[in-house]
Amino acid sequence: MRKLITLIIIIPFINSFSQEIGEIAPDSPPKVFPPKAIGFDLLIGESGFGFGGFYRLNLSTKFTLFADLSISESKDEREFEYIDVFGNTFTVGKVNRVFQVPLNFGAQFRLFEKELTDNLRPYINAGVGPTLVLTTPYAEEFFNAFSNTKTKIAAGGYVGFGANFGIDESNLLGVNFRYYIIKFFVEGVESLEGRFKDRIGGFYVTINFGFMY
Repeated sequence: MRKLITLIIIIPFINSFSQEIGEIAPDSPPKVFPPKAIGFDLLIGESGFGFGGFYRLNLSTKFTLFADLSISESKDEREFEYIDVFGNTFTVGKVNRVFQVPLNFGAQFRLFEKELTDNLRPYINAGVGPTLVLTTPYAEEFFNAFSNTKTKIAAGGYVGFGANFGIDESNLLGVNFRYYIIKFFVEGVESLEGRFKDRIGGFYVTINFGFMY
């Protein structure tokens, strides 16, 4: 999983940086992209994969407001997976699968607008909002376990940095590196037997696919 995350971090920048090295952006006004965007997110983290969606609204060439919603699995860092003689994977002491469903509202700020061409548009971003946390019994089959789902509400958010690529005025492609922090108001969730966590989250690489209009 770590090798996959490393490749995702490196590959999108190779082509863009190859076009930027040795070039000085002209002093022309920055390209104005359509003000609205909607699309999908693919999340990749140490806990596995997730998916979601987003909406963005450009207030200027530098400042953008957004809302995003996602779902991904969250694992206790103390979990260790084992493989038995039959090839089955299991985690000793695990009683629940934990899923985080954060709804975040925030803003992103474009960096180096005058130093880089519009083909590479780096930014920093941050979002906050409520998070629905789902737990399902680990002893049950993955999909069947959702019939016994329990829910809790937490507060959360993330900070990150990323970039959008290309100059296409209709399609949006980007990558965002985020660190989520999700805090419970009361007792946390039990992933491993007898061990309750009052905070979950972690680092995720998020690939963005969308449409601008």
